[in-house]
Amino acid sequence: MNILLIGSGGREHALAWRLAKSPLCTRLFTAPGNPGTARHGTNLPDLKVTDHAAVAAFCAAESIGLVVVGPEAPLVAGLVDDLKIAGIRTFGPTRDAARLEGSKGFTKDLCAACGIPTAAFARFTALEPALAYVRQQGAPIVVKADGLAAGKGVTVAETLDQAEDALASLFEETGAEVVVEECLFGEEASFFALCDGTRAIPLGTAQDHKRVFDGDRGPNTGGMGAYSPARVVTPEIEARVMAEIIMPTLAGMRARGCPFTGILYAGLMLTADGPKLIEYNTRFGDPEAQVLMPRLASDLVPALLSASEGDLSGVTLEFDAHRAALTVVMAAAGYPGAVVRGSVIRGVEAAEGEGVFVFQAGTRAEGGQLLADGGRVLAVTALGDSVTHVQDRAYAAVARIDWPEGFCRRDIGFREVAREAAEQG
Repeated sequence: MNILLIGSGGREHALAWRLAKSPLCTRLFTAPGNPGTARHGTNLPDLKVTDHAAVAAFCAAESIGLVVVGPEAPLVAGLVDDLKIAGIRTFGPTRDAARLEGSKGFTKDLCAACGIPTAAFARFTALEPALAYVRQQGAPIVVKADGLAAGKGVTVAETLDQAEDALASLFEETGAEVVVEECLFGEEASFFALCDGTRAIPLGTAQDHKRVFDGDRGPNTGGMGAYSPARVVTPEIEARVMAEIIMPTLAGMRARGCPFTGILYAGLMLTADGPKLIEYNTRFGDPEAQVLMPRLASDLVPALLSASEGDLSGVTLEFDAHRAALTVVMAAAGYPGAVVRGSVIRGVEAAEGEGVFVFQAGTRAEGGQLLADGGRVLAVTALGDSVTHVQDRAYAAVARIDWPEGFCRRDIGFREVAREAAEQG
């Protein structure tokens, strides 16, 4: 069948690489795509993803059998709804179901109603009541923009001054809504489940590195790297996450008339009291897709088709349990703030090899050269026997890339590397 993938980032390059491997995939199109996705199919830079009628018309003209929506913005904008109305099979949640990512307040209210373990919280639509609340609660405390913020609308305030500054900044926007949360303590992990509205299948774990600098310092980003599997999510914790978080969420969404179909990505804090939900994303993560896709041993396409048709019964997904993956994000100087675009990147092909992949995100091709064209630009990924092994392989690949204007964290996977070292005595 012909498949259309929506998006242009590193997640989409990883998905394009995996989808193109399926025997079911005849042709792969990516809209708009990037130079990396072009290696696995046909990019559609002129197809406006925000024009849902144009996307539907393209699907009809090219006999698209499945649309896979990568990023969150088209989901929240209702692309899945409009394509399904047009009779086009599409993988991803509807607009109402995507509120699990599009509105942190919606998700917190769902957690409260369904007894899903999460941080204590309060919601605000004005600055002064929010300031009064944080002054009453004290620091540390977490301040979040209610809506989509590309992973950067969160401030973990260690002081009241930081919390007050974050609130003042968020409420500069007209109509702003803010969630203020208790600060949870523990180790973070990412848990993925493939859902058909009623059933859910675990789809692997990862640990993201959100802060921009080594040692988890600096502002939050969309993710500076990740590794998989996250062994801190033990089989016992996985069972609790499914029973206490994922399945109650699916039940709560059905009860609200908006069953959830797609990828449910639970950001977890593994606290002394057990796993608690930090927030949901409603799609494959970025950079988590870059470590999940290389470990996946099953054909992804049949699973996505079954989920989109609302029936995952009998579907299994296998990951290589003996292989780890790690990805290092190379970002443009200045990220997550303003960045300069257009610098030349060399050596990507030299960095790649058996079990080493360079997934492209913020890039463009021009005049026979590869140029940086965003904040997070490359995701240098390695597959191997342990996190220690793949950390070494990924950074060796980074060293082969010639891009003076880029930077990366040098400690991706540091917690798991320390655990592996301790186990070896």
